[in-house]
Amino acid sequence: MARAYIALGSNLDTPKCQIDSAFFELGKLPETHLLACSSLYLSAPISDIVQPDYVNAVALVETQLDPHRLLEYLLEIERSHGRVREAQNAPRTLDLDILLYNDLVLSDEHLIIPHPRMHERRFVLCPLLEIEPSCTIPGIGRAQDLLPGLAGQVLQKMTE
Repeated sequence: MARAYIALGSNLDTPKCQIDSAFFELGKLPETHLLACSSLYLSAPISDIVQPDYVNAVALVETQLDPHRLLEYLLEIERSHGRVREAQNAPRTLDLDILLYNDLVLSDEHLIIPHPRMHERRFVLCPLLEIEPSCTIPGIGRAQDLLPGLAGQVLQKMTE
């Protein structure tokens, strides 16, 4: 079984509901168990496109799916939520990204692990560290050590 960390984000069509539903769907994937879900966080979009703020989170799953098969399932969940890929950083109903898959380092035409920009995004690192405080990003370093450099990125933990 592999441990995979999945980033979740949404800023359209009741984003909190989109994330909550995606958590549930991750737990229903074949050969996969949902082990942990972070709190939800509110962040400003990283885009020149005017759009609503994002709701972000991270989930930890244990899976027998290989990384590419896991990605196929994540893309299917996105599609079932009405995800349309119009432009980079465009608003979206749901975005699911594999952040880490064990200690795997992978780069091919379909998938890059670790996620190539995860270490530059407070809205990824804070929820990740919430569920895995000792997280190390292969080839980058300890996630906790990266946070001070992202202090200028505003992030708000949401309350129920």
